[in-house]
Amino acid sequence: MLDVLIVEDDPMVGEINRKYLDLVPGFKCVGVATGADEAFAKLAQVHVDLVLLDLFMPGRNGLQVLAEIRSRAQAVDVIVISAASDIQSVNTALRLGAVDYLIKPFQFERFGAALRKYQEERDLFDKRGNISQNELDRLLFHEQVAVAKGELPKGLTRSTLQLVVDRIEQFGDDAFSTEDLSVSIGVSRVSIRKYLNFLENIGFLSTNLNYRTVGRPLYTYRMHAANRHSVHSYLREKHE
Repeated sequence: MLDVLIVEDDPMVGEINRKYLDLVPGFKCVGVATGADEAFAKLAQVHVDLVLLDLFMPGRNGLQVLAEIRSRAQAVDVIVISAASDIQSVNTALRLGAVDYLIKPFQFERFGAALRKYQEERDLFDKRGNISQNELDRLLFHEQVAVAKGELPKGLTRSTLQLVVDRIEQFGDDAFSTEDLSVSIGVSRVSIRKYLNFLENIGFLSTNLNYRTVGRPLYTYRMHAANRHSVHSYLREKHE
């Protein structure tokens, strides 16, 4: 079981992240901090393997917290979760050793994927004294290589992707939900989420997270008209 500290100044978002964390096996929330001082106090009090770190906080921001964690040489890993999408913030966080960077709003599937990838890396590094080049390449480059080759992730098919893309284009500039798409093309919501996650990752879609007073947040999607070409290589067999 990996111990996780959530550092988030918005209590509602912190609670959502904690609930998401509870849905991923192998992880346990050991605390939620709303600022830098509270975060370092908790790091001194409890064992922490991983910090889920927001960047926008009062006082010291998340990048300053990350830099201080590194300067203290604390044996803790960090995944940044932030609305900051500017290149400078992303680059600084990665240079300071963040193992992943999630831009708000994000889907639960992306959240879970980040944690599972981190868990896989920890398991591999904890159990072996040496690692092969193939194993290291799979951990570091597997997803990027698949995208570069225009290959679909495992479990996705070009025929269903074509149906999904055709229907999304019919929405035009209008936002839509997973339920809207699922009902209109007759594909289960679980399957639709996989395709939406993929289309968001390649820039075909943008996502908006609507916090509701009751229940889980509602994600809505909208096509990036300027990035419609980003999906073409994945549908190439349809156009040849």
